[in-house]
Amino acid sequence: MNHSKFDYDLLVLGSGPGGEGAAMQATKGGIRVAVAERYTQIGGGCTHWGTIPSKALRYTITSTMKALRNPTFREMGVHVSPTLEQMQRGTQAIISQQVSMRQSFYERNNVPVLRGNARFLDEHTVSIDGCEPIRAKHFVIATGSRPWHPPDVDFDHPRIYDSDSVLNMAHKPTTMAVYGAGVVGTEYASMFRNMGIKVNLINTREKLLEFLDDEIVDALAYHLRDQGVIIRHNETMEKIEGTDDGVVLHLVSGKRVKTDALLWANGRTGNTDNLGLETIPLEANSRGQLVVDEQFQTSIPHIYAVGDVIGFPSLASAAYTQGRAAAMHLLGKVDGNLRINDIPTGIYTSPEISSVGKTERELTAAKIPYEVGHSLFRSLARAQITGETTGMLKILFHRDTLEILGVHCFGANASEIVHIGQAIMNQPAGHNTLEYFTETTFNYPTMAEAYRVAALNGMNRLF
Repeated sequence: MNHSKFDYDLLVLGSGPGGEGAAMQATKGGIRVAVAERYTQIGGGCTHWGTIPSKALRYTITSTMKALRNPTFREMGVHVSPTLEQMQRGTQAIISQQVSMRQSFYERNNVPVLRGNARFLDEHTVSIDGCEPIRAKHFVIATGSRPWHPPDVDFDHPRIYDSDSVLNMAHKPTTMAVYGAGVVGTEYASMFRNMGIKVNLINTREKLLEFLDDEIVDALAYHLRDQGVIIRHNETMEKIEGTDDGVVLHLVSGKRVKTDALLWANGRTGNTDNLGLETIPLEANSRGQLVVDEQFQTSIPHIYAVGDVIGFPSLASAAYTQGRAAAMHLLGKVDGNLRINDIPTGIYTSPEISSVGKTERELTAAKIPYEVGHSLFRSLARAQITGETTGMLKILFHRDTLEILGVHCFGANASEIVHIGQAIMNQPAGHNTLEYFTETTFNYPTMAEAYRVAALNGMNRLF
């Protein structure tokens, strides 16, 4: 193929984690790369509306509320109720840091960022905001997702929010309904409850976060209820009625819930509607997502798609890895598939949840003889010192080979702790067993020591 007829070897659409992973990997491989970004700043949904702002807000809320509940402050007569606006002030500074850091990656690697919305004109050509056509040999579509807006919900109403607009909520409601109890819904329900807002969490399914281990799900439900969140399972919206003083949620079951504000957290849709896909032709599914194979290729082999635009698991961490995998594949490194082996979940509720590998349900269904090792955080010296005694670590292992099959954790720092288990699970056979944890010395007092405690607990169950 004649390279001179292409402006770039790779054009990446979107500068979120997926696009950045693809662009950086490809440019290191020595090919000509450019990135198209329609927003005024790079970083994608992860930096501006999702992961970074929501986790920054969560940190501010939990640390502020923890400080305010400190008996010393109470004794000094400090009784304040911070507004949401005050809580959000620090977030913008963190976003700016992220943007300037990521901007430097593109500049250092001489990857131009083309501003505007890219639309396909044919299989190798796009136009950005209707300007001169740009030709590329390969494309990676990493355009992300946005909250799904059903047509009968009035998102212009000042008290009805989605997970993007809720980050700019100026007033602090007394009561809040969260419709949808997936990862986003449960994280926000947790966050708002921590601020003292009364929360109704409406779940359209019969359990919270069904993909998690049952024991972890039960623990999450218990702690949310213990904090005062009302959880309603198996409920479906009939209509949402915005009034002057609040929002009434009418449910198919006949129940009505009235709150000061409502957060719609039910479903996301892929950003594929403005890409001119009909010209290539490539079709998105009903959720706006593109279907890809194991190497992240769409039905058109030189057009790849990664990140939220391909659906599950819709994690920033996964998107970055997928972007790198797609770039490795188009560079001719065919084993670039970094897909599904061990993407850990990180769910930033209170308590935090993280897991990697198989659940008990999956192992039982597959008839794999496993055993469980438990460690409760309240028995760890470090947790007693920090006062973060809620939580546990659970290791699932094969009772004959002692091979680690899954690690499930909830409590403070769960999303950090899980990586130790992840690292051992990925060792070659014989080195991926429970014995690593029983024979290794861990710093004391630490949270990581939970692995030693859990491993010994599991060993005691064997006979």
